[in-house]
Amino acid sequence: MSKIQQPKFSADLVVARAEPTAKWELKRLDDGLVKTGNKVQYIEWNEADRSFLNSHDDIQVGRSLMLEPRMQFTWLTSPITQIVEQREGYTKFKTQNSTYELREI
Repeated sequence: MSKIQQPKFSADLVVARAEPTAKWELKRLDDGLVKTGNKVQYIEWNEADRSFLNSHDDIQVGRSLMLEPRMQFTWLTSPITQIVEQREGYTKFKTQNSTYELREI
């Protein structure tokens, strides 16, 4: 019976990965909850059955904000009912349930 050879690795060859830094901060003004993420998308819903229809990069009444859109997202708001204020790097909006501020960090 022969012994299986284990490869030897040098710690000098391992390159540490930098922690990703968040680009966006979403704050729910009602209770101060804060979530951060690198990407924001706005989800358009099929009005007939409330199923996913499409995703967009721009905010619009009726869409929901999704923070970190992927298989397991960080946060999904209820549909947006009003855009209160919007300027470069900042948006304040209301949903069916809450009021939010989204800012670029």
